[in-house]
Formats: sequence, structure tokens, C-alpha cells
Amino acid sequence: MTAQDSATRSTSIAVAPSAGRSGTLLAGLGVVAFSLTFPSTVWGLESFGPWSLVTLRSLLAALIAGGVLLAGRVPVPDRGHWSGLAVVAGGVVIGFPLLTTLALQTSTSSHAAVVVGLLPLTTAVLSSLRTGTRPPRTFWIAALAGAAVVIAFTVQQSGGALSAGDLYLFGALLVCAAGYTEGGRLAGVMPGWQVIGWALVLAAPLMVAGAAVALSFEPVRLTAHGVVGLVWVAVGSTFVGLYVWYRGMAAIGVPRASQLQLAQPLLTLVWSFLLLGEEVSATAPVAAVAVLVCIAATQRLGGQAVVRPVRKGVRS
Repeated sequence: MTAQDSATRSTSIAVAPSAGRSGTLLAGLGVVAFSLTFPSTVWGLESFGPWSLVTLRSLLAALIAGGVLLAGRVPVPDRGHWSGLAVVAGGVVIGFPLLTTLALQTSTSSHAAVVVGLLPLTTAVLSSLRTGTRPPRTFWIAALAGAAVVIAFTVQQSGGALSAGDLYLFGALLVCAAGYTEGGRLAGVMPGWQVIGWALVLAAPLMVAGAAVALSFEPVRLTAHGVVGLVWVAVGSTFVGLYVWYRGMAAIGVPRASQLQLAQPLLTLVWSFLLLGEEVSATAPVAAVAVLVCIAATQRLGGQAVVRPVRKGVRS
């Protein structure tokens, strides 16, 4: 019996207060780790080409994940989980890093943050379709309001202009939301760190081939920023960040966890100012307060989600 099968025995999702607090904390730590991804990628591009950076970050993260899995003698997942792991690998290990890295060649870190502003809403929608959860209407109103604030703020920061990398960013939005949704579902039946660990291992052969080709065509000019950027996106964003993120989603649910990411663009703007020297307008505090209000609303309302009954004999 899967976690989703068990959930259909009840018409409501109840999260224990202690589990809710720890899950929110873990998901929040994941958001902080993710908020450094764009500035770190910009640093990494100082030393590596986009294809080299993406393949190397995945390989380094896969080496860490593989070592941890071996040390813990973790059994290979059941055959039925590999299709889901492939979605996670395609979305968060390969697709999102590649598309955002390509976008950051022409877009600023602040402008690229618009994709993260849309990600919580997209993840909640895909999760609803995938798992059958139905948050109340007020949840969606709060989520839409938060997304609107983030979009307006990030577009204002970029001067209202759309960059040539926007197609990459919107593609990254879709594949990442799919990976988050499937990863959150799998985190209900196996530890979150194993979800991202096996996804990284699954993608490793493709990344080895990709790195061999990319490094032969793209020049490498090692700098302190470039090395630090590569290490962070590999260890901090790809492994540690996704580890705590999936644990948090398993504890409080995908829709509620996804809304915490409404704060991510604003955190990214702070890091972009501090680390990259990008300008941030005086409207940032106002937008931050508005987004935090929306986050508080979605966290409160997300616990009222319901699950559609699944017909007997239908399995996920």
C-alpha cells in the first residue's frame, strides 16, 4: 500500500504540530539554500561554460550522494519508484539547473528570480493534479496574491523588460515543478535524502558523458568565485538543499511547503545585492512584508486540504 492509498482512507490531511514545525523549518532551510543558487551560478560562470557547470555540479553532488548511500547500505528502491525518480532527475537535477544556467548568460540574477516567484503556484497546481489534494479556495487566493507580489516586484526590478532567457526560465519553471511534485510524493514512502540521492545517481552516467563533451569545447578559467560557485550549487543547492526540502515537503505536504518559496526571490535579491553588486530598490521591504503575509496565510490554510476519494482498484 502506498502513502497515497493510505491517505484516501481519510477525507482530510492532519499534520501534527511538532511535525508541522520541524517540516516548516526544514523546508525553510531548503529555501535559503536555493536562494543562493542564482548568485552562485553567476559566480560559477566566471570559470566554466554553462554546460560544463551544470554537468560538474551534478557529478559532484552525485559523488556525495552515492557515498552516503553506500555508507548507509541503503537498498536499491523498488522498481515501481524508478519512473518517479527519473522525473525528479529530469526536473531538478538536469532540467532546472541547465535551463536557468543558460538563462543567466543573458539575464541578471534578480530578473531570473521571477521563475522562482511562479514556482510555488505551479508546484501546488501540479501537486493537486498528481495527488488529488484540493486546498480550499482561500488557499489559492493567498497563493495567487503572493505570486502576484513576487512577479510585480521582480519585473519592476528588471525595469519591466523581458530578457532573451525568459523561454529558458519558463521551461525551467515547468520541469522543476514536476520534479518537486514527484519528489514530494516519493518522500512520503522513502526518506527525502534518498529521493534526491537516487535521482542524482540515476542522472550520473548522462552527466559523465555530458561533462566529457562540454569540457572539451568550453574553456575553463579557474577563479575563487568560480570554484566557490560550483561547490555551492553542487553541495548546498543540489544535495543539502534538496535533502532538507524533500524532508520538509514529506512532513507538511507539497502545497504548504511550496508556498514557502514565495520568499525565495526576495532572498535571492538580497544575495544578488551583497554578492554580485546588483541594485535593489527601496520597495524591497514593502514587498517582503506582503509576501510574508501571504506565506502565513497559505501555511494556515494549507492544513485544510482535502483528498479526492480514489476508486477502488486504481493505483498510482
